[in-house]
Amino acid sequence: MKDLVISLYDYTGVAVEPWAKAGYTCWCYDIQHDETEVKRIDFDGGGSINFAHADLHERETLLCLLNAFEHRTVFAQAFPVCTDMAVSGAAHFERKRKADPDFQYKAVKYAKWCAQLFDDLDCPYYVENPISVLATQWRKPDYRFHPFEFGGYIPEAEADHPLYPDYIAPRDAYTKRTCLWTNNKFTMPEVRPVECESFGSSRQHRKLGGKSEKTKNIRSATPRGFAKAVFESNVTL
Repeated sequence: MKDLVISLYDYTGVAVEPWAKAGYTCWCYDIQHDETEVKRIDFDGGGSINFAHADLHERETLLCLLNAFEHRTVFAQAFPVCTDMAVSGAAHFERKRKADPDFQYKAVKYAKWCAQLFDDLDCPYYVENPISVLATQWRKPDYRFHPFEFGGYIPEAEADHPLYPDYIAPRDAYTKRTCLWTNNKFTMPEVRPVECESFGSSRQHRKLGGKSEKTKNIRSATPRGFAKAVFESNVTL
């Protein structure tokens, strides 16, 4: 029985919450999670989110995940680190290249590993990144979107973000061009846009500068509306 959802480079668990609420067992892997124990959040519908430490830059780690999740995975998603790939950081590429000529090759490789794992798991999936060199050093993305385009999936009563209300606009009413690399099993959801807070000048842009781990985690948190839309379009209950 396929009853598991896997999410790589996932610190917050926002992306899998709709699946957990529907009864699926979800696993979020990230190097920031506790190395000594798995944190588990249970939901009334019988599902759960399990946060587990993993170094996803080690090939052996992904092979272990394949052995653990093969034949049981209903959906998968990955958010590989974009620091060395996003075009927004292009001004720093030359300096990084001098320090490590292969820095970008490695970053692209890690993203491709996720897709290879998910293909082997034989399930619908997406690999997410902002506008980045993945489009030229791997392949063009299959889909692009802004968070506000799926804000309509969030009820008005749940408009404020449960984790970052001071930073993320209610109902994801902000812009951030995001790209998806998928397989042909993935179904892109229909848009339900909300009025954008301030096109191109959201509170994220104003408040989330800098390089701290906290700001990176907030910037990379999956839009709630998109997460719910993806669930509704790809679930096979």
